[in-house]
Amino acid sequence: MSHSIIASQLDVHANNHLREQLAGHQVIDIAPGQLVFGAPADVLILRPLNVRGQRVDSPPAGWPWGLKWVQLVSSGIDFYPDWVFKGAHVTSGKGANAEQVAEFALALMFAAAKQLPTLWVKDAEWRLTPLAPLHGRTLGVLGFGNIGQSLARKAGALGMRVLAMSRPGQPIAETPGVERAADLLQLFAGSDHLVLAAPLTPATRGLINRQVLNYARPGLHLINIARGALLDQQALLEALDSGLISRASLDVTDPEPLPVGHPLYQHPRVFLSPHTSAISEEGYPTFLQAFIANFHRYREQAPLANLVDAARGY
Repeated sequence: MSHSIIASQLDVHANNHLREQLAGHQVIDIAPGQLVFGAPADVLILRPLNVRGQRVDSPPAGWPWGLKWVQLVSSGIDFYPDWVFKGAHVTSGKGANAEQVAEFALALMFAAAKQLPTLWVKDAEWRLTPLAPLHGRTLGVLGFGNIGQSLARKAGALGMRVLAMSRPGQPIAETPGVERAADLLQLFAGSDHLVLAAPLTPATRGLINRQVLNYARPGLHLINIARGALLDQQALLEALDSGLISRASLDVTDPEPLPVGHPLYQHPRVFLSPHTSAISEEGYPTFLQAFIANFHRYREQAPLANLVDAARGY
């Protein structure tokens, strides 16, 4: 193979960076959702396909063409149809946005503890408001991959106790100051703020159900920056109405977006953001760095990093 042809759904700036760093290889700009390109590419950088209510359940004619490697932009694989994983090696963007997502989760905790933005005053009616600390409080983390580990380090630096549990069947990475939760019930019962950071797999779909929520420490702040389908949203609404859960900060829902009039839009203790925690104004620097390193492995016919196991779900 004299040179590679990379068909990329990244933006022009990111693709130009690839052209600069991978001189001698060709990068083709293709639009998000576009799956037809003129040159016989061997590498495809692919954005999620099943998003915003759209589904692409049937592969395009001739798939996977001459592709030998498909690089997913996202860390999760649930926004891609099954046929993507048939015929070529597939790698995920796992870890590329971990710092941004961890920072976002931390910001949500600060917003809850410091009552932002409702604390800001707009007139002379000043009322002194006692604010909660983060120091000394317990952060629970479900899913201890790149995001969970980054968040644990940041929370530990603030003097928070960190209680963590990985996805079912996975060990907790050794991180100083992090305690292991024996199970979900202990994790929910012991946390003041709890971040869902696990991938969506057959084993984790609907994992946070009514039974689990009933074990929550009263006043728990629940944060979901992973996938909406991890969480039984009706059970969450009931837990909010009963006061067991004091606040839910959701960057993800099921479906996305929620239909017009959904009660999560209107609930006074629900704070929704449009699945934006992983999006950075700096673009894709960490993703591109990881892709380029993997591209050299690909050219050398070495094992690729972040290979996806579709049956496992990540």
